[in-house]
Amino acid sequence: MADFARTVSNLIREYPIDAAWQRDVYEWMHMHPELAMREVETQRRIVEELTRFDCRVITPIGGTGICAVFENGPGKVVLHRADFDALPVVEETGVPYASTNGAMHACGHDIHTTALLSMCDVLDRAREHWSGTFIALFQPAEETGEGAAAMVADGLREKIPAPDICFAQHVMPGLAGEVMSKPGPQFAACDSIRITIPGRSAHGSMPHESIDPTFTAAMIITRLQAIVGREVNPADFAVVTVASMHAGSTNNIIPGSAELVLNCRFYSDEVKARVYAAIERVVRAEVIASGIDAQPTISYFAHGELLTNDATVFSSIRPLLDAHFGPRSVTADPKTVSEDFPAIPAAFDVPYFFWLVGCTPEADFRRGNIPVNHMPTFLPDYEPTIRSATEAGLVAVLSVLGTGAEQR
Repeated sequence: MADFARTVSNLIREYPIDAAWQRDVYEWMHMHPELAMREVETQRRIVEELTRFDCRVITPIGGTGICAVFENGPGKVVLHRADFDALPVVEETGVPYASTNGAMHACGHDIHTTALLSMCDVLDRAREHWSGTFIALFQPAEETGEGAAAMVADGLREKIPAPDICFAQHVMPGLAGEVMSKPGPQFAACDSIRITIPGRSAHGSMPHESIDPTFTAAMIITRLQAIVGREVNPADFAVVTVASMHAGSTNNIIPGSAELVLNCRFYSDEVKARVYAAIERVVRAEVIASGIDAQPTISYFAHGELLTNDATVFSSIRPLLDAHFGPRSVTADPKTVSEDFPAIPAAFDVPYFFWLVGCTPEADFRRGNIPVNHMPTFLPDYEPTIRSATEAGLVAVLSVLGTGAEQR
């Protein structure tokens, strides 16, 4: 492990990244955020950067998705993904390169993309140190949970060599520069559920002529709270959030229908199945209890698979991260957020490893003043974050493709 760490460290020193170029890419990304499936200028800039390298660029895939294929002799195929869409958040960081278009890279995707382009730069120049095929996959629309699936549906499997393993990373609150990893569940499985509750409209002065869907919705909301509280083992993790309720459009009419939107998260597919069955049971039973014959409609969207690291893959790469980063390689906590990345390795039926990179400035971290992803004040501490994100990606890729990897 120590020999491998020295090899990676020496390679990074031998092929240093142009810090001005790297910073320019990051600040451009940060200043020009684009929402999911609208990332036209972001796509253009990434492709422009990729033309500097000896690689085959494949785009578009799934809207604005991009793959860069670096072929370098015989060996395994490794894929590393970075996402590049932004959020509808008005930035409040006050930095000179803050966005002004009403969108914001409030989740760190600008760091992800810059790190992957930086990995491309190093690997392209250091070809004598690795053999095989490296695929840099730049994904749109992670925030809406549709980008990975869109790339798969658009023929990703036919357009690139099949990887043997997939990697990805995400910046998160934590001491800037720490690389955080764990086996098993890292990000929660999630779905949103849209429920339309039927009723019978009537004038507000004649409630006896109605079947009030607002009242039914209230009963459903009340009973939903008992699912996690009374039907899920306290040792398990489950969240059922009523994120939206809508009924009616004027002051004196009982509406003909109501709508609820739920957001649910789990670390276990078994628990998820039981909770979804309970939600549907409660909804249908309350609609029957209301006295209407019509059926509710229940639809699922914004799906995210459980993101869970294979224990064997983790155990092969974590010691290499420990050797390279020393005390900056730490054990991650499971996070309740969600990701669509697993759709990519699932499409090829291959294992994956997904780790986190801390991005909180040390002074803020020590004070407990930690802006979190999706907030208008979220801003990674650039230098330690981009350095660790780039180097962690190189450690993972070279652990498979690096010269002598098969002997480790």
